[in-house]
Amino acid sequence: MQNYSKTSEAIAKLSPEQYRVTQQSGTERPGTGEYLNNKQPGIYVDIVSGEPLFASSDKFDSGCGWPSFTKPIEAANINELTDLSHGMLRTEVRSIHGDSHLGHVFPDGPQDRGGLRYCINSASLRFVHRDRMEAEGYGAYLDQVEDIQ
Repeated sequence: MQNYSKTSEAIAKLSPEQYRVTQQSGTERPGTGEYLNNKQPGIYVDIVSGEPLFASSDKFDSGCGWPSFTKPIEAANINELTDLSHGMLRTEVRSIHGDSHLGHVFPDGPQDRGGLRYCINSASLRFVHRDRMEAEGYGAYLDQVEDIQ
């Protein structure tokens, strides 16, 4: 079992945009994220702590301008908080171990897949391709990764 945590070394390695998003609860501009159009098989982990967050098999094109997922790979790694900023009532999504701001979850996802849309900033994620998952310690999640059609 890996130990996932937020360290000063990990924070120091963040780009200015990654820092703004994860540490200052920022949002990247829609349509600009590195992983928006990624169709490779693998998992998405917290850029700060490395904790597994989402699987490529749960990713879908919502048309919102950010990577969208139907569910987290490990619900225990996600913290959902009430967000009243910008004059709206939303549910913020943060990683448990890294306490990184990831994005928001909305109840307008695919009904046949649970009805949720986790709208996530690419800047808060690191993608681990299926071919590297075992070597990077994520082999336990290989059964949750499929080729995206």
